[in-house]
Amino acid sequence: MHNDIVEMRAFYQSALGQRANHALATALMRIWEPIANERLVGIGYTRPWLERFEPDTQVAMSFMLAAQGAARWPRQGPSRTALVFDEELPLMDSSIDRILAIHSLEHAENPRETLMEFWRVLAPNGRLLIVVPNRRGVWARVETTPFGTGRPFSRGQLLKLLRETNFTASAETEALFFPPSRRFLAVKMSSKIERFGLNFWPMFGGAIIIEAQKRMYQGLPVAERQSRRVFVPALAPQGLNRK
Repeated sequence: MHNDIVEMRAFYQSALGQRANHALATALMRIWEPIANERLVGIGYTRPWLERFEPDTQVAMSFMLAAQGAARWPRQGPSRTALVFDEELPLMDSSIDRILAIHSLEHAENPRETLMEFWRVLAPNGRLLIVVPNRRGVWARVETTPFGTGRPFSRGQLLKLLRETNFTASAETEALFFPPSRRFLAVKMSSKIERFGLNFWPMFGGAIIIEAQKRMYQGLPVAERQSRRVFVPALAPQGLNRK
């Protein structure tokens, strides 16, 4: 099950979504080390956070998943949005300094193959900053938010997957300790709950956030792609009899 771009945007425009946006941004800043003039790509639904980090970049692009759909980004100026398959990114080898992946890996048909593609496009010592739903958290059990769809991960599962695809975890944190409730009281108290949860029950946050560095000293196995897909226009009539 996927949330499409309309549902994603509606969620992050809601009061609960705005608090989730703030909590994730705060968590990202705990482990985000600015890189001057970096080439940054956001994969999945990353628009709310790309806007925070774009000023320090040489170039920033928003790659949105084909199954979710795409919307223009940024709001002004030339569009830097592309609709992509996460297993076949339209980028040259070693061309990107950092990837920010949010609402991405949990929806991948083959997470290992997706991470191998991230490895391919990252420059030597490039970094991947990834956010996934926490299997132990409450958010993964509530389908009315984007964190309740797709495949949640435990911290151990994600770290193992990163090691298998030649990434070395360098920093990690958690976010979304407040309940995914739209009630005003819960939203109002979310900042206090976030601080308390980070100190006393970090393993139960709704999202796991890990920064990993591309590892260069071990070769990746060469394997044939499991699938090859093409875009089909959503509004194109199917089975049209042409004469």
